Amino acid sequence: MDNGFSLERAEKSLIKKFHKQLFRKFTKAVVTYNLIQPNDKIAVCISGGKDSMLMAKLFQELKKHHKFPFDVVFLIMNPGYSEANANKIESNAKKLNVPLTVFKTDIFENVYNIEKSPCYICARMRRGHLYANAQKLGCNKIALGHHFDDVIETILMGMLYGGQVQTMMPKVRSSHFEGMELIRPMYLIREQDIIAWRDYNGLDFLRCACRFTDGKGEEGKRKKVKELIRTLAADDPEIEQNIFKSVENVNLSTVLAYKDKAGVKHFFENDY
Repeated sequence: MDNGFSLERAEKSLIKKFHKQLFRKFTKAVVTYNLIQPNDKIAVCISGGKDSMLMAKLFQELKKHHKFPFDVVFLIMNPGYSEANANKIESNAKKLNVPLTVFKTDIFENVYNIEKSPCYICARMRRGHLYANAQKLGCNKIALGHHFDDVIETILMGMLYGGQVQTMMPKVRSSHFEGMELIRPMYLIREQDIIAWRDYNGLDFLRCACRFTDGKGEEGKRKKVKELIRTLAADDPEIEQNIFKSVENVNLSTVLAYKDKAGVKHFFENDY
């Protein structure tokens, strides 16, 4: 996939050919959800896939144009990648001029024999390591590359498999690492546009380096939900936006119960 690759072309395509689909939506999320403040130091977390590598390039572009100063570190955790996968990540980063700060863990080895919810446990462990290492580097935020499609899939997964209405938030304060925050600046970007940018520039990123991707567990459920959304959207193109908007337009007077920091509150407690 290297044939004809040009770093200049890849970077220029972010503000030319894909400006509306990528850079504009990236900056819109930053502004709408107040994700970056002056003098932030952000650990841009790289997994090696298309989403996080694009996020790294968008952050580089944002630094060129932003009106106030902030700093970034491109942080990658190696949780036990094969040598081939680790080399591929480093090769792509070098090609895209993304200077990596790498640290290693043995997370894959630790969760390999866990039968119940290995993906959930792996994700929690990875998040903790990212927070800890980012904090050591003087960062006050970590940025993850979740996009719009991840958000709407998570909404439906919560309803269908978790029996709850919730979403993947654009920013979250850490409850275990004081002063740290997680941000998701790719929140409004569609996956199809990420793929279009990747293919336009002839790039080949890791699809998935996880040992547990076998069509079972959470990943299997996510694939089913992704296909469900695709099927519904084929008949009604408003479906995807409506799923997203559903968690912006929650009418608490028409739900049976809801949770907040004080606990569970039922509808009949509101002077029914």
